[in-house]
Amino acid sequence: MPLRRRLLRAALPLLLICTAAQAQRLPAGAHPEHYTLALTPDLTAATFTGDETIDVVMDRPAKSITLNAAEIHFLNVTAVPTGSAAGAPSQSATVSLDETKDQATFNFPQTLTGKITLHITYTGILNDKLRGFYLSKTPKRSYAVTQFEPTDARRAFPSFDEPALKATFDIALTVDSADTVISNTNVIEDKPAATAGKHTLRFATTPKMSTYLVAFLVGDFECTTGKADGIPIRACASPDKVRLTKFAVDAAAFSLHYYDEYFGIKYPMPKLDMIALPDFEAGAMENFGCITYRETDLLVDEKSGNIPAMKRVAEVVAHEISHQWFGDMVTMHWWDNLWLNEGFASWMEHKAAGAWHPEWNFGQDDAVALNDTLDYDAQGVTRPIHNTVNTPAEINQMFDRITYEKAGAVIGMVENYLGEDAFRTGVHNYLQAHLYATATAEDFWSAQTAASHKPVDKIMQSFVEQPGVPLLTLTQTNPQAVGASEKRFSLATPEACKDGACARAEQAAAGEWSIPVCFKASGQASDKPVCEVLTPQTKSLALPAGAPFVFANAASKGYYRVAYTPQQYAAILASAQTALSPAERVNLVGDRWALMRSGSGSVGDFLDLSLALKQEPSAVVLAHTLDKVIDVDQLIATGVDRDRFEAVIRAQFGPVYNAMGGPQRREPFDHQQNRAVLFALLGQAKDPMVLAQARQMTAELFDGKRPSDPALIDAAVALAAVTGNTDLYDRMMIIVQKATAEPGLEEEVLHTLSNFTDPALVTRTLEYVTSGQVRNQDSASILGELLSQSDTQDQAWTWIRAHWPAVQAQLTTNSGSRVVAATHNFCTVQRRDEVKSFFAAHPVEAADVALGKSLQAIDDCIRLRATQAPRLKLWLDAHAPTPAPAK
Repeated sequence: MPLRRRLLRAALPLLLICTAAQAQRLPAGAHPEHYTLALTPDLTAATFTGDETIDVVMDRPAKSITLNAAEIHFLNVTAVPTGSAAGAPSQSATVSLDETKDQATFNFPQTLTGKITLHITYTGILNDKLRGFYLSKTPKRSYAVTQFEPTDARRAFPSFDEPALKATFDIALTVDSADTVISNTNVIEDKPAATAGKHTLRFATTPKMSTYLVAFLVGDFECTTGKADGIPIRACASPDKVRLTKFAVDAAAFSLHYYDEYFGIKYPMPKLDMIALPDFEAGAMENFGCITYRETDLLVDEKSGNIPAMKRVAEVVAHEISHQWFGDMVTMHWWDNLWLNEGFASWMEHKAAGAWHPEWNFGQDDAVALNDTLDYDAQGVTRPIHNTVNTPAEINQMFDRITYEKAGAVIGMVENYLGEDAFRTGVHNYLQAHLYATATAEDFWSAQTAASHKPVDKIMQSFVEQPGVPLLTLTQTNPQAVGASEKRFSLATPEACKDGACARAEQAAAGEWSIPVCFKASGQASDKPVCEVLTPQTKSLALPAGAPFVFANAASKGYYRVAYTPQQYAAILASAQTALSPAERVNLVGDRWALMRSGSGSVGDFLDLSLALKQEPSAVVLAHTLDKVIDVDQLIATGVDRDRFEAVIRAQFGPVYNAMGGPQRREPFDHQQNRAVLFALLGQAKDPMVLAQARQMTAELFDGKRPSDPALIDAAVALAAVTGNTDLYDRMMIIVQKATAEPGLEEEVLHTLSNFTDPALVTRTLEYVTSGQVRNQDSASILGELLSQSDTQDQAWTWIRAHWPAVQAQLTTNSGSRVVAATHNFCTVQRRDEVKSFFAAHPVEAADVALGKSLQAIDDCIRLRATQAPRLKLWLDAHAPTPAPAK
């Protein structure tokens, strides 16, 4: 299940403290072999009935069996002996519920032994919380759909709802005659039901799998079809959106064939379905053979859609299909090893998507994601990849950047060290050894160690079992070797730290890693790296013969920061444009930004690097660099110095933008994107010509005219909204309400509402997103955007606190933490104290860790501003001697 691409920059603390220990785990003593489910949903009443049998093996004699169940009303429970005890009388159970643990215990008068069959009849609700068996709605109708990961299958059927307790499933649903059902396997029977106007669809038996991977979806879905390696593929949606599914079918056909070849293990299901759901909180969910998606992550018009939208669909499709091997066929034994699912899929998604469309530069995107994750993990509050969790709240908080991006980056680092072929052999051996079973972190790194005969176990254990980011500090010893040492890196600025933060930073430096350090071997941007393993005992590393300079993160795959000597850095910078690949230039910018934030460098030095790269040809590198320039404007610059800084941006980058000219026929993608990136930067710096152009383009768009420069239109509308009036806002609202058949457009315009800064319009947006008219999946994101922007965050924060019941009513189990996390954008002591006290008085479900991360981020911002604002002023004195505010 992918994270939403709009990741907030705040998340989890050092440890998810396990207050309940094993309290919410099911007791040992019984395990399932097979489920037979017959469900009848009533979409009008928002309820369903269930008739379930579970073939259970009693691992030891007992008079009770405990299962997971939540929001289930039990009608009858019986146990029938099977196997050697077949023919013995059935027993009826009394049911005792423990709602705090989501558990139901069936108590029987006689001892149960051997194999038995539980027969359970029950009723449940189709909830509106986007989890379990729930209602997903369009303006025309409701759909009954499922989202069970991580712990919500228990809301649809009583079950052994833990990943290691795998079983096979026979599923049947009785629904209205006009509706269909999509489930994990193919339909083997469709016949009229006993009730008039209904029919029953029965599905083939599934492979052995975990409960969280079960899916059944009810509605009037329509599909586009395809095929790969003999497997039928469908992409489905509500009837008005099925025309947007063809691109996803093509992406899936490529990915499925790619993985068949890569893993050397064929896709095991009889078909592959992908379904876009109107209300869906996650980006997508890898249900075995029946993948569900948020509409914007599956639907795109391949003829008129822009490349970023198609890239997003391609990578999410590739991510979810890779899960059919990593997660579905081979599943983590428990949620503490969730990274075995999500880290692998995050690593694999760009391998498949990049092989399909290499011109879309997914490798450069990987480098940006890696640098963002290094910053995320280098904050004072973080956690290891492997983390002890037991309760649903703790498990839900594992779905963060550490599980996805850090785990994926560590896997990519090991592949870069071993080489693609050796690593692929280890992956195949690991999968083959655990098919249809569960695995642990040790299982994976042991397979890689055995296949490669290299210390993969020591490398991966050091990165998986401890939190944080290593910092490599290099010293020059001789032309053949470089002095090297390691310690844990922290973004905290020691010169400004208070209240024990310096002591905490020193304590954090105690990490010890085995790090595969890969050096560039020549001055070629695409040269093969030479790697050595740095350990705490290592004093130096051998350099490749003939290397023109020392660059210690070849291919930008290493999960570490590097501090070079001034001479080493100068040599790298002199050849950066010709000798470093775009991904390596992303890494260079990221390292210098991080070192500046930690107090080891000056904001002026970083800005000098940014100006040196203003002619950067790679759109990804330029966007990554300019994102940091914008961060300087938002996080460090204040008052008159912000005006001066924005004047420097206009003076330095305006000529670069003007020299690019307008759109050209068959224009390279990078050139087109660079123009858009510079346009957005200058608009944020209040360039009057750019803002006028943005307003004109937006007016033309609303008048039905074709954009003169399509590459700029998204940024133009966003910039026009910043100073937009009521008329523009009203026109945006009309599009939001009429664009339901275009999920991408609907989402883009909806989020553009958060760019308006007029106080009256900000209030309208706040009222709208908490009115119940906006999907729950989007409300929290828009609130987060309002909290993240300096022009709206104070008003949004005041309004949210004053209208908390209305806000809370729109939050789901997961989205509430996003609102809490968005407060990390504050940068004053007053706001920090308000955040702490408000959420102490108004706790949000499964958000305690997000709160800890936000408070830490606010402290870090306060220290960063205190340390770097005086240095920015000195730099501005040299570049903008007199204040020059925009008019």
